Order: sequence, then structure tokens, then C-alpha cells
Amino acid sequence: MTGPMRRMPVAVIVALALQSAGALVWAGGAAARIAVLEGRIGEQRLVAERLARLEEQSKATRAAVERIELRLERRP
Repeated sequence: MTGPMRRMPVAVIVALALQSAGALVWAGGAAARIAVLEGRIGEQRLVAERLARLEEQSKATRAAVERIELRLERRP
């Protein structure tokens, strides 16, 4: 088995190796992008929690101001 028949399997093996290497590079890039997105989600979760606390503080402040206004309106 010399000639074209011998070279064909080598070419197929090289092609498969190159495709496998390309797939690994692509998967590595996808994993890096996923890691970045997970980091952003973690940051957004912290910001969302802080925003919720600020909203509650704002509601409490608004209620306090309304009570103060009512007391001032009742004063003679």
C-alpha cells in the first residue's frame, strides 16, 4: 500500500487533528466569554441588592418627611 492509498489516511488524520484543535480553541474562547458574563452577573446582583436597600431607605425617608409635614401643618 504505497502511493495515494497510503497518503489518504495521513491526510484524513491531519485534517481531523486540525479540526479537533480548532474545536478546542473555540471551546476555550466560549469558556472565557462565559466566565466574563458570569462575573458581570455577579456584579449586577450586588448592584441590584444595593439598589433595593436604597429604595427602601428612600421610602422610609419619604414617610418621615410626610410625618414632619403633617406635624408642621397641625401646629398653630
